[in-house]
This record gives sequence, C-alpha cells and structure tokens, in this order.
Amino acid sequence: MFWRWHSWGAGYTHSIGYEKASQQPGMVWMKAVPSQMVRTIGGLEILGAIGLILPALTGVLPWLTPLAALLLGVVMVLAIGLHLSRREYPNATFNAVLGLLALAVAYGRFIASPF
Repeated sequence: MFWRWHSWGAGYTHSIGYEKASQQPGMVWMKAVPSQMVRTIGGLEILGAIGLILPALTGVLPWLTPLAALLLGVVMVLAIGLHLSRREYPNATFNAVLGLLALAVAYGRFIASPF
C-alpha cells in the first residue's frame, strides 16, 4: 500500500517540480514570484520525489524516504499558504492532497511500517 503512495507522490511531485525548474509557462502564480525561487522550489520538489523512491527501493539509507516525505509535506503546507493568499483555491486544494499523501508516507515509514 505504501509503495502506491510513494509512486503517486513521486510522480506528481516530479512532474510539477520539473515544470517549475524548467520555467514552463502555465502557472499564473509563477509570474508573482522571483524566477530563482521558482527554480529552487522545483529543484527541491524533484529531489523530494527522488527521495521518496530511491532510498527505499535500493535499501541504501532508507530513513531518507520518510524524511523526504515529511519535508515535501512542509513544502506543500507553505504552497497552500501562498495559494490561499492569492485566492487560488484549486491550487491550494491540490497542494493539500499532495501534502496529505506525503505526510501519510512519512507516517507510514516512520511509524506504521518502517523499513
């Protein structure tokens, strides 16, 4: 069950992080934030997506997987704050879903079913 959550979270986070890191147009809020910050956020999301899968899959430093999930949850909470302040409710909802997914993986790998 947790592997499905890992995969979904990593897939969505990686694709959205790639959009931000490559500065692809389409996200309205990106025009209001400095481009270097958007690239940094995108890079962190890509690294978080890799951190959700790679350590658990290889067995090398598997404690990094729940840590990556926890930190992705923090990034999503911050994103929710940004989108709510801009009245972008659909984006805030999407970030809430991704954040809950990331926090569920963190809980699952730290407490419910650790490696």
